[in-house]
Amino acid sequence: MSSAPLTASPHTTRHGADGPAREHAGRAPEPSIAWAAWAALLCALAMAVTWVLAELVPAIHLRDAMLLNDFTKLERPRVDTFANHMLHLLDPLLYIVWAVLIVAGALLRRRPRVALAVAVVVPAAIGIAELLKPLLAHHHDRVGYQVIGSASWPSGHATAAMTLVLCALLVTPHRLRPVVAVLGCAFAVAVGCSLLILAWHMPSDVLGGYLLAGLCVSLTIVAMGPNWDRPRARRDPTAAPRPAR
Repeated sequence: MSSAPLTASPHTTRHGADGPAREHAGRAPEPSIAWAAWAALLCALAMAVTWVLAELVPAIHLRDAMLLNDFTKLERPRVDTFANHMLHLLDPLLYIVWAVLIVAGALLRRRPRVALAVAVVVPAAIGIAELLKPLLAHHHDRVGYQVIGSASWPSGHATAAMTLVLCALLVTPHRLRPVVAVLGCAFAVAVGCSLLILAWHMPSDVLGGYLLAGLCVSLTIVAMGPNWDRPRARRDPTAAPRPAR
């Protein structure tokens, strides 16, 4: 009895050919860091524009001083107490504590690259702010009795506040990031308003500090690479050891 030659089923062939493709298509796409590079570029350009307008354009220069004077009119005993409390949260010792907590959060989520990046960018952002102040020092107009020193741009406190907020966002799980973003922005804005009410900085100084923090954290994300938000894989204790070469 003759039998028909065995042929592969079309379904089997299609499955075998398309299996790797389907498997590849089912994988999550590699997270891109192009947005971080663009964010860094925009922050750098915005910093340059802010400094040029606030320091070298007379009309904006005067408006900067007028806006500071408007904020100082909010001074009240309770307001001043609140403002001082907000700024004390960024005292050097507490700043280190917040940074250590963020690093610990990254390690608990098995993200050692993020932990290392936070440990680097938190002090680096402040160091850059302090380096820029004497380099970009410029006389400020005066409206009212407030006198702000020439070496004030960008604000170190504003830089510190926004850097902590952005680093906390790097560590936070995706589902909680909107909540942390809202609370963090409220904290950073409260710090900025406190600086102005107490006449520690010009409004342009505060904005420059926010932008510097955005620049530093964006560059940090670029340096970490496209897989920065993925946890470090756990080692399978049941896996066979690799043979020695």
